[in-house]
Amino acid sequence: MGLATAGLAACSRVDDGGGEEGGPSLLESLREQGFVAVGLANEIPFGFIDGSGEPAGQSPAVAQAVFEELGVPEIQASPVAWDGLIPGLQANRFDVIAAGMFITPERCEQVAFSEPTATSPEAFMVQEGNPENIQHFTDFADNPDLVLAVLNGSVEQTYAEHFGVSEDQMELISNQTAGYELLESGRADAMSMLSVSHTYLLRDRGGPFEVTEPFFPEIDGKEERGWGGLAFRQEDTELVEEVNRVIAEFKESGRLLELGEEWGFTEADLPDETTTAQLCEG
Repeated sequence: MGLATAGLAACSRVDDGGGEEGGPSLLESLREQGFVAVGLANEIPFGFIDGSGEPAGQSPAVAQAVFEELGVPEIQASPVAWDGLIPGLQANRFDVIAAGMFITPERCEQVAFSEPTATSPEAFMVQEGNPENIQHFTDFADNPDLVLAVLNGSVEQTYAEHFGVSEDQMELISNQTAGYELLESGRADAMSMLSVSHTYLLRDRGGPFEVTEPFFPEIDGKEERGWGGLAFRQEDTELVEEVNRVIAEFKESGRLLELGEEWGFTEADLPDETTTAQLCEG
């Protein structure tokens, strides 16, 4: 993928998406320095650091290809705990979140999202044979003895709270590996993430686990089909417009599918006609 070594990320943005008065725009500055700094959360296969220390996954692959089109040849990645991604972006630790972050009204108040690049239904990773017959968040609400590992600050945490999973039933984790280790040790009965994340992790690490039947939670009679995209600071509007232009071209040409296929994404995971503006409205 030609991705730059992780841990080297250093943000050298200008103060304004259109550049300081009389100065270069952010995109021009990125072109000059030759790389863009991205934050990711070590969630396989959306965005993670691989065994050789390189950024990998669907979202970094999209970011790499998009910025190459925009004249920025490299990405340099910093792995961050999930709940530290938005604060890290706002603190200028990096210029882009490339973690498959779902576009929600609450997050739209804090960051500017690109148009959607992928989706995936929810699922649980459970012990082989699924001895507790876990299929939905409501199974935890119905059985107070069950423990769910869930990313702190994630959409899944919001779903769990909505469906009545109590606070003391949730093990809040910073990354996917922590959840896997909780399952291994028996301290959690399930881990909640997107189906494609579980499937790829199980293929990568193995273990006496399985992935439950994928589903989209239904809230107030509406299926919650989440869409992920790249995230930017709200003031970087010109950069977001350029990124969206390239994403639209990739979607039309089939390149968006090609970029995700290596990581287990299929045509069913591609964006439909749902827009970021619609997702931000809720």
